[in-house]
Amino acid sequence: MAQTLKSKIAEEAKALGFDPVRFATADAVEGTGAALDSFLGEGRHGDMDWLAATAERRKSPRTLWPEARSVILLGVNYGRGEDPLAVLQERSRGAISVYAQGADYHDVIKAKLKQLAARVQTLADTEVKIFVDTAPVMEKPLAARAGLGWQGKHTNLVSREFGSWLFIGSIFTSAEIEPDAAEEDHCGACRRCLDVCPTAALTAPYRIDARACISYLTIEHKGHIAPRFRAQMGNRIFGCDDCLAVCPWNKFAQSARETKLAVRGESVNPPLAELLVLDDAAFRARFRGTPIKRTGRDRFLRNVLIAAGNSADARLVKLVEARLDDQSPLVRAMAVWALSRLAPARFRALRFRGASDPDPDVRMEWMGEAA
Repeated sequence: MAQTLKSKIAEEAKALGFDPVRFATADAVEGTGAALDSFLGEGRHGDMDWLAATAERRKSPRTLWPEARSVILLGVNYGRGEDPLAVLQERSRGAISVYAQGADYHDVIKAKLKQLAARVQTLADTEVKIFVDTAPVMEKPLAARAGLGWQGKHTNLVSREFGSWLFIGSIFTSAEIEPDAAEEDHCGACRRCLDVCPTAALTAPYRIDARACISYLTIEHKGHIAPRFRAQMGNRIFGCDDCLAVCPWNKFAQSARETKLAVRGESVNPPLAELLVLDDAAFRARFRGTPIKRTGRDRFLRNVLIAAGNSADARLVKLVEARLDDQSPLVRAMAVWALSRLAPARFRALRFRGASDPDPDVRMEWMGEAA
């Protein structure tokens, strides 16, 4: 009976466009609670305070929902079939992580999960709850236990079928469904992901310090990015794919079949010159319906200005200089830094302006004293 239910759910999931479909029990994954405590206790989560606030609920699906007995783990492939690192050589363009080049995956996957959850309720007469990334669910350990893949040395999920490019969603159910076998770790002696990290955020195999991770810095971090990371960011303006892209298992990766996740031209590594002129309304219009919009215009422009400062493109000087009068102190400060890199003589000529800026962080950038 359970196997029949399991097969029917898998069939329905495939019909809705999910790629791998696996099942796990709703028990806590051994070792993940202690690993989370260590991660938080050492402060490696940076200013992602929501991780600490929801830590206890993350440790077990049943803590989040006591009635849960099984978890359906579902993957959606977002592979593009091309090298995402090639743009790093085009310094006048902004590198945007592959996952953010299309529609917001939260919206796309949540819609699919709702449809599948309704069918599961009909098939099994069971209660269900759906989750995709934003809830306090440790999806990667659960996905590994269910056999979607394994957590590689970069801490992300790796699939033998889809490489590094899987979004994960889950459905908790009160039904008892036979679990699948966990996937073995196939990283072996490989350490390509550790060696490629521009900021050494992967401090050891299977250990990440988010505070140094470019994805964290460009997406989650709300304040100024420390000077010691800026040069290493290069032209990465939203996320970083380096550790994912170099994984040897990507030789088996496939191009995504979900059309709603297809790339949007405005989100595929756009010229920095186009981005430096964005006000809030233009930013929202350009990135509506994408993950980028949720970061906000000011943080995004902060990242773009760092990329401009690393570009060595003198054509951007006037655009950077225009941002010295931006309403956002975050943007003004990075405009100062970018100008100091692109046009040192112009920076020195304008340096007197720093003394009158109302924000102390901007004044520190003018004085070259930012920590």
